[in-house]
Amino acid sequence: MSSTPIIMWFRRDLRLSDHPALKAACDSGCPVIPVVIRDGSVDDLGAAPKWRWGLGVEHLAQSLADKGSKLIFRSGDALKVLQKLIEETGAGAVYWSRLYDPQAVERDSTIKATLKEQDIDARSYGGHLMFEPWTAETKTGGFYKVYTPFWRSVKDREVDAPLSTPGRIPAPDAWPDSEALDDWALGSAMNRGAEIVRPYVRLGESAAQSRLGAFMASKVASYDNGRDIPAEDRTSNLSENLALGEISPHQCWHAGVRALDEGKAGAETFLKELVWREFAYHLMHHTPRIVDQNWKEDWDSFPWNEDERRAEVKAWKQGRTGIQFVDAAMREMYVTGRMHNRGRMIVASYLCKHLMCHWRIGQRWFDDCLIDWDPASNAMGWQWSAGSGPDATPYFRVFNPVTQLDKFDKNRDYVSRWIAEGRSNKASEALSYFDAIPRSWNMSPDDGYPDPIVAADQGRKRALSAYENRDF
Repeated sequence: MSSTPIIMWFRRDLRLSDHPALKAACDSGCPVIPVVIRDGSVDDLGAAPKWRWGLGVEHLAQSLADKGSKLIFRSGDALKVLQKLIEETGAGAVYWSRLYDPQAVERDSTIKATLKEQDIDARSYGGHLMFEPWTAETKTGGFYKVYTPFWRSVKDREVDAPLSTPGRIPAPDAWPDSEALDDWALGSAMNRGAEIVRPYVRLGESAAQSRLGAFMASKVASYDNGRDIPAEDRTSNLSENLALGEISPHQCWHAGVRALDEGKAGAETFLKELVWREFAYHLMHHTPRIVDQNWKEDWDSFPWNEDERRAEVKAWKQGRTGIQFVDAAMREMYVTGRMHNRGRMIVASYLCKHLMCHWRIGQRWFDDCLIDWDPASNAMGWQWSAGSGPDATPYFRVFNPVTQLDKFDKNRDYVSRWIAEGRSNKASEALSYFDAIPRSWNMSPDDGYPDPIVAADQGRKRALSAYENRDF
């Protein structure tokens, strides 16, 4: 057993089970010093993702303490923080789990190269994805640009079995100093919204495993159709935990495969959704521009509105468009920190096509409001909805939010749950929205419900006219 410590740098891998980097550090026999770093990538997070990350980090600290370990909190430039910790502790190695967004790739590559030049063993491990993005290739050696061929290429791959939780995490003889997590004030931008959203959070890997188990036991069999009904709890709700690594995709995949083997037909759709997440990372790796530029470059000249100050953009953000499906979904996000996937498609299509607004406006709003924010999935989802992203279906898909509501919320249960105006019997969730929003919005549940700012049929015609007059 070596007395030279290993620094285990946690980022978006807030769990102890099925954690390749942590297991490698523990298996080495060296003392392990877990650390989280508040650097620019943390400070740049939106209000809800930053707050939720802070909750996850706090929970991880307790999980480590239960193992006789300790989580060290440091802030500053990540490379400088790690170098200082190495100097203080005599550590000979730094381990971490890979991230794939362009900012993280640039930072981590610089850190790894610099530490290696200083004879520090710097290692990155998988675990955030089932398949490394560079390992899936077309027959001609390129990357996949359409989901269905990507699914076919990876669906029969062997996915690594989940790793066990370390029995013990070797501690150093002395711990380095730590900052106080409370002093970071990671939830400050949430203001009064934190109190409203908090009951909807399912925090930590134990809660994530319970979610997975309950889903596989009672909901996955009918997931194929049930996932489209926003008023019913028929999805896994695991996006929140996957985004922060409180559960691994490997654990979810193997549970889905077992369910499929048991004859639960909806499990195949669940597996496809896991691979959809992988596809988003595949695209982000090969075309990093997807996070902030049009994936299809010929859309650069499309005349989207980019002015976020316009009245219709404000109405969209506030859930006051007069289109019930759109407004209900936007309010669900503000109260719970998440949004049903059918709702995400509807609100994105309405903003980009009915209102002719740039997808970046919506992406930035989701960046600020989602507790299940994920850089790859959010970017690809918005570009898919806008028409500028990867999609085998032509750009002229325009969801009709009225007929979509008739199809997926026939009895208006979803609408009733989230919209209070104009109703004598106001749901508690609908009222919670008014407790969460900024007071400056000056909204009340007793207000009248607005007329549509752009009617469904009118917006569709306008969007199709704009597309037909462009040279794609």
